[in-house]
Amino acid sequence: MESQIRLLHADEIECRVSTVKESGVSLLLYKDARVDQRVLDETFGLFGWKRSHQCIDGNLYCTVEIRDPESGEWVAKQDVGTVGHAEKEKSQASDSFKRACFNWGIGRELYTAPFIWVPAADAAIKKSGDRLYCSDRFSVRSISYNKNREITGLTVVNDTRNGQMVYELREKPGRAPQPGGALSDAQMRSLEGELRRTGVGMETVQERYNIGNPSDISGELYGKIMAALAKTKSRAA
Repeated sequence: MESQIRLLHADEIECRVSTVKESGVSLLLYKDARVDQRVLDETFGLFGWKRSHQCIDGNLYCTVEIRDPESGEWVAKQDVGTVGHAEKEKSQASDSFKRACFNWGIGRELYTAPFIWVPAADAAIKKSGDRLYCSDRFSVRSISYNKNREITGLTVVNDTRNGQMVYELREKPGRAPQPGGALSDAQMRSLEGELRRTGVGMETVQERYNIGNPSDISGELYGKIMAALAKTKSRAA
């Protein structure tokens, strides 16, 4: 059923400022719950999926179930939400739903996004006390994927500056699969970007997952590592 799920369109992907430094800002790509609902409706029909929430050990989980058209049985996938700064229950419900939909494959291609850095010349970086911040709004103008559902082309613009292009990843032929399931260039760039965002060292990842060399990371293990990093807070600017 996961293979039926389409890739996200450019206008369905949003940009969030992750870290702010005097030299520039880094951006993360994400989807919202409305996109998940739209894709589920398109793919499985209004009556072909359902969601429910459960509180386990004080954490709010979401279960997304999809009806198998052949057997008629409901297949479920679940994940837990994180707490936002406001409206705790609402933010946990929305986040757990989005994470459960990631488990179904909706937007999973965002894990292959490159490290997106916007230099200070292309973003308004301000200071409030000791804190740096950027209130500019960014968006994805275009995006392309390869046959492995990896991002190979990406253009990001600054909407606050009348759509000025601030980041571009030009599409290029994907690297042929290597022995042992080695990661593609796009996946390695994405992993390196998440390590920079979180401040987690590659050595830590290698020790945690018993990896002798980064080139030994398989596609399956890559998914686990990226999912764990996605739940890790960004390091302080």
